[in-house]
Amino acid sequence: MTRRSRRAACAVLAAALLPALLGGCARALLPEPVASPALFALSGEIDAPAATAPAATARTLIVNPPRAAPGFDTSRIAYVRRPYEIEYFAHNQWVDTPSNMLAPKMVRAIERTGAFHAVLASTTSAIGQFRLETEIVRLQQDFSTTPSQVQLTLRAALIDTATRKVVASREFDARVDAPTDDPYGGVIAAQQAARQVVTELASFCAASVQ
Repeated sequence: MTRRSRRAACAVLAAALLPALLGGCARALLPEPVASPALFALSGEIDAPAATAPAATARTLIVNPPRAAPGFDTSRIAYVRRPYEIEYFAHNQWVDTPSNMLAPKMVRAIERTGAFHAVLASTTSAIGQFRLETEIVRLQQDFSTTPSQVQLTLRAALIDTATRKVVASREFDARVDAPTDDPYGGVIAAQQAARQVVTELASFCAASVQ
């Protein structure tokens, strides 16, 4: 093979390999795809006591969506390892904010007590005799204990709509051991904590208007 022929053959080979080389370089420069986070919900029905008789009066309760303290108005799942420092799991989160997930559970649980003729979310245009204001003070998995614990704290105030006076107020706090010291164990414990707090909230509302 002459020198000219060898140069021609090398040029053809280089032209054939260039796209593959460029493609490999481009792939090497692209960022790694980000994995989708695992999504969890506060699900399941609340074990609120069922009504034994219809409400004696036409009491109506309007349930406002819970507010959330700073750091907890997010779908990110919070945890702590030491006091005052809130961290979030990188690859695990709620499907919605805890406030939005708890609101319909609160309505259903209070409705089941039978203490009110109607229990409605604040999205309705109806005007109720009472209004329930709540705030999620914290919902976090605490790794400073062994086993880790999920803590859910909810502050509630029942307000007379006509007078705007607080009929009753209370803070509910549930601490539940996580079955495993990981995000999924915290999610399992959060389900139980939510059931406990919402059940106690429903009983509180019913007792406050008797």
